[in-house]
Amino acid sequence: MGGTLTAEEIFRHVGAVLDGHFLLTSGLHSPTYWEKAQVLQHPNYTELLCHFIVDHFRDKGVQVVAGPTIGGVILAYEVAKQLGTRAIFAEREGETRVFRRGFSISPGERVLIVDDILTTGGSLQQMVDAVIAMGGNAVGVGILVDRATQKIDIGIPLFSCHKAIVPTYKPGPETCPQCRAGIPLTKRGSSGTA
Repeated sequence: MGGTLTAEEIFRHVGAVLDGHFLLTSGLHSPTYWEKAQVLQHPNYTELLCHFIVDHFRDKGVQVVAGPTIGGVILAYEVAKQLGTRAIFAEREGETRVFRRGFSISPGERVLIVDDILTTGGSLQQMVDAVIAMGGNAVGVGILVDRATQKIDIGIPLFSCHKAIVPTYKPGPETCPQCRAGIPLTKRGSSGTA
């Protein structure tokens, strides 16, 4: 593919937009799944997607880029590389995220949070909380794909490389058409869920 690609074109080109019946990390069901690992395995596409985020936040005085494990680690590294800053990541601890491994954020340090796919905003809110708990100043969030069905407000500017209009459903035949049709549920992702 030549020329400048959009985020959606990149995901579709590598076969990362899947159709079926998927269990999302949020617990919701969806007929479409954005398989970010299929994109993140390609350094050139990852670099381009991160460049979209960097262009948006370049003049915000970012001092640290932080992402959640797993996909956010790759994105944090590449965005930080392009911004000339350092990258850190937060790991899951129960229902929260924490910085371990000696990672630190100085009081008032300007932190850009990056992540792969936005559905409900729960993971992003955990990241914002983790940054604030360390005394950092969360100045924005950059994500690859916003697939939230409602506007998510976490109190700081949010930029997405692509806004996907994809329905999500509560589990069960009363609310989910795929459940009602008897389509087998697929669990994807590193934790056994999408």
